[in-house]
Amino acid sequence: MSDDRLIVALDVHTRNDVKNLVLTLGETVSYYKVGMELFYSVGPDVVRWLKKEGKHVFLDLKLHDIPNTVAGGLTSLMTLGADIVNVHASGGYTMMKTAAERLHAAAAEQGIPCPKIIAITVLTSMNEEDWAKLGETEPIADHVTRLAKLTKAAGLDGVVASPREAASIRTACGDNFLIVTPGVRPAGASIDDQSRIATPGEALKNGATHLVVGRPIRAAEHPKEAALSILNEMATV
Repeated sequence: MSDDRLIVALDVHTRNDVKNLVLTLGETVSYYKVGMELFYSVGPDVVRWLKKEGKHVFLDLKLHDIPNTVAGGLTSLMTLGADIVNVHASGGYTMMKTAAERLHAAAAEQGIPCPKIIAITVLTSMNEEDWAKLGETEPIADHVTRLAKLTKAAGLDGVVASPREAASIRTACGDNFLIVTPGVRPAGASIDDQSRIATPGEALKNGATHLVVGRPIRAAEHPKEAALSILNEMATV
């Protein structure tokens, strides 16, 4: 039993930790997130290894710089074979549009599949108090939806947002738009450093296309059983 909508976050430091978790979860999980913590620790070979194991990969490096630099960075990363890559929507329309156009052009030139490119809206650890300290007066939910619309206009495939904003994004951006939601916690699980959270079922009902789950699976006494429990809940939606 597996479901490509579940993405397990590999927020670990070593190749051994990666292999142990992936082999423990086996065929139960088909999609993994490689973020900064792991990528900066062990390098790009971890993405290649996951692909050789037949897994899908969301390469979560959150690029945010001037348009040319972000576009160049993404085209360099593309050769690793990740299925999803991402940038920060706060980099602006021109940055996102340039990145998407350059990535698609490079993929076509090299004759390889182009990864989906999505944009971070507002980090799921951000609460209203921290948001206000940035000088922001617009509610987080409204800001997220505005960034999602900008992301779609720039030609990207979707966004990363909290489950709480998924419904408004789905309404604003339509059906053919990825909504990848961290901050997913099964009922009764610790929220850790997340703020805007929901259960797996709630996230999917709100319009999420993919759920990113890390600690509730990775730190469980029996990770495979924890993953199966989440998959069972997802199957009911």
